[in-house]
Amino acid sequence: MAENVTIARPYAEAAFKLACDSKNLEAWADALVRMALIVTDPRMHDAIGNPKLAPAQLAQLFLDISGKLSTEQQNFVRVLVSNERLYVLPQIQALFAELKNKFEGVQEAHITSAFALDEAAVKNLVAELEPRFKCKLRAHIKVDPELIGGVKIAVGDQVIDASVRGKLATMATALKI
Repeated sequence: MAENVTIARPYAEAAFKLACDSKNLEAWADALVRMALIVTDPRMHDAIGNPKLAPAQLAQLFLDISGKLSTEQQNFVRVLVSNERLYVLPQIQALFAELKNKFEGVQEAHITSAFALDEAAVKNLVAELEPRFKCKLRAHIKVDPELIGGVKIAVGDQVIDASVRGKLATMATALKI
C-alpha cells in the first residue's frame, strides 16, 4: 500500500496542478472519484491485467466507461495507461482530495455518534467545532451504538471523545490508580 501511495503521489500532484491551472478543482475531484471507482471494479481490474489489450485499447475502454472527461483528463488517463499506473487511481484520488482540502483550508471530521444525527444537529456540531480547529470541516457521520451515548470526533490526528463509553473508560482508568 505504501508503495502505491509513493507511485501515486507525483500523478496526484500533477493532476492537482492541472486542476489549479485550469481552475477546475471540483471537476477534477469528481472525475477522479469516478475513475477510482471504475478501476476498483473487478471487470476493469481484469482488463487492466489483460496482456491481449493494447495500451490504446485499454485507454479507450477506460475513457468510454468514464463518461464525460475534459481533454486534459483524457490525456491524464492515457499517461497513466502508458506508464502502467492505472491501478493506482484510488490512491491518486485520495491524495488529490488531501491536496484540494489543504488548498481550500478544509479538514475531514469523522464523527461517530451513538445515534443517528439529523442534518440540523450535524450543522450545529460542525459550527461549534470549526472555531476550535480553526478551519472549515467536512463531516463524515458514522453510527456506533456501542458508544452508548454522545459522540467521538476525529479531525486529523486530534480526537475528542465525548461519548459515554469514553467517559466510563476514563473513570475506570482513574479508579485503578
